[in-house]
Amino acid sequence: MNLELSEEQTAVRQLARDFADREIAPYAAEWDRAESVDRAIVKKLGALGFLGLTVPEEYGGSGGDHLAYVLVTEELGRADSAVRGIVSVSLGLVAKTVAAWGSEEQKRAWLPRLCSGDALGCFGLTEPGTGSDAGNLTTRAAHDPATGTYTVNGAKTFITNGTWADVVLLFARTNDEPGHRGISAFLVPTGTPGLTRREIHGKLGLRGQATAELTFEDVRVPASAMLGPEGKGFSVAMSALAKGRMSVAAGCVGIAQAALDASLAYATQREQFGKPIAGHQLVQELIADISVDVDAARLLTWRVADLIDRGLPFATESSTAKLFASEAAVRAAGNALQVHGGYGYIDEYPAGKLLRDARVMTLYEGTSQIQKLLIGRARTGVSAF
Repeated sequence: MNLELSEEQTAVRQLARDFADREIAPYAAEWDRAESVDRAIVKKLGALGFLGLTVPEEYGGSGGDHLAYVLVTEELGRADSAVRGIVSVSLGLVAKTVAAWGSEEQKRAWLPRLCSGDALGCFGLTEPGTGSDAGNLTTRAAHDPATGTYTVNGAKTFITNGTWADVVLLFARTNDEPGHRGISAFLVPTGTPGLTRREIHGKLGLRGQATAELTFEDVRVPASAMLGPEGKGFSVAMSALAKGRMSVAAGCVGIAQAALDASLAYATQREQFGKPIAGHQLVQELIADISVDVDAARLLTWRVADLIDRGLPFATESSTAKLFASEAAVRAAGNALQVHGGYGYIDEYPAGKLLRDARVMTLYEGTSQIQKLLIGRARTGVSAF
């Protein structure tokens, strides 16, 4: 196995690193305090091709492989995971899903705009009453045969990009079949009458990210808005999340790397007992633990990208990477705060923000407990649901 990056992958990684250090990292604390990332960052991401990675060039994408996508996501996560989330959702969950499941008309209508940053997408799956139990969502899309339209009623919550998005990849129940068999997917423009959005403030982490509640009151959408076959919406969602978990894992690698970088910088300049604290063994132990978590999480995540690029099964490996990397990011950020001591507890230093941002990674796109169930089922062949 050759783990050396190609020249192209190395160049993409350096481009992302330079961009993150110049355009994101210097403003991350300010955006966190203001609870809003500067929206101008979206067009900058699009101009560099970061919102079109792996999407075919014929649809306005920038091509490339999934490892290049992971490398970019790592660097964005290292600088500010709130920005990483913009890409992970609009590209990773929405644009890639349109590319995989969309009609030619849908691809032509949405992909060039999503890839350029002229439009953003959001993923409308989670509801106030259904998170992990996504197969039992209650938002309904009632079909009117006379007009060929669907009327949507319901609500979604914790929707990343929710107030910024131009299109919702919406999952709604289109028939009364039990569980996931009655769910279909739709592409719904956010300007459609009856769709209202409210931003959620006061989050623990990812404070700069636009997270929203969406309400659908008699929202009418044409049949042509359906993504994939009717009743196959759950399959659309799960295929998106299988790849999306790789993106979350990559963002977690970035958080852990930022924790390592911050710890090394602080420990080598902070002196106690007559020498830099980097010279004390127990501080070195904290740094060593962070370093091991970074390497292990990175390799698990790169494995997923490699499997996807080779056309091999990857869902269980994606759950494994997401589980380990998200928990590792929490550990790494906690250890970084410990290295910083009291200074880690104020936002002049990055450790506190890293810990707050890392914590949600164990919750969304499938909690750590759900990942364990998926991995356990895959290994034993016995469903735990």
